[in-house]
Amino acid sequence: MRWRIEWLKSIRRVTLNSFFLFNSLILGILVLLCLYRVVYGPGIFNRLVGASVIGTKTLIILVLIGFLYGRVDMFIDICLVYALLNFMVTIAAAKYFQRKGSL
Repeated sequence: MRWRIEWLKSIRRVTLNSFFLFNSLILGILVLLCLYRVVYGPGIFNRLVGASVIGTKTLIILVLIGFLYGRVDMFIDICLVYALLNFMVTIAAAKYFQRKGSL
């Protein structure tokens, strides 16, 4: 009976790791689509939003990596700092380009 419980736990762990890895790969592909928007965007503010979305998706990927390594607490701390930096840079760049008008 005990070996069945251990076997089910190992199956669950493998399934969750595969699930998180699959989601990380999908988010990586979506980051590439947002990178296309940043490079070929019609306007500067569209490019800025694309860069901000890349930062947000990177946060989610970092949390998923934390689940894969079993160190979610450490990766949450990294994500909080990265989110704060992403927000401040986005606001600063938006204000700069609003005043300047273009590149």
